[in-house]
Amino acid sequence: MARDQLSQAFGALADPTRRAILARLSRSEATVGELAEPFDISMPAISNHLKVLENAGLIVRQVDAQRRRCRLTPGGLKEAKAFMAQIAVFWEDGFERLDEFLAKSEDLDDKDGGA
Repeated sequence: MARDQLSQAFGALADPTRRAILARLSRSEATVGELAEPFDISMPAISNHLKVLENAGLIVRQVDAQRRRCRLTPGGLKEAKAFMAQIAVFWEDGFERLDEFLAKSEDLDDKDGGA
């Protein structure tokens, strides 16, 4: 079953190791070995994580002589960012309404003498 790009991006982001790899790549491109260095997991496991990130469109891997270099994909999180912005509007509106409700409640408490 094929998954849409947004689902793949969120699936990839669900794993802390993959998020750490993306954070590392946000500083600069790196080889697979450099990406594997801080983790206590096998190279095949790192390779699997990179495959998930690549399939989600978050990174690209390139063969450079005998090294495999990885870098972030410029628009990789574009769809996820747009989705989160859309959902954030709901939360922000809800928080604004809550703030207004609490302010009114405090005003009523002050008028009633705090009883």
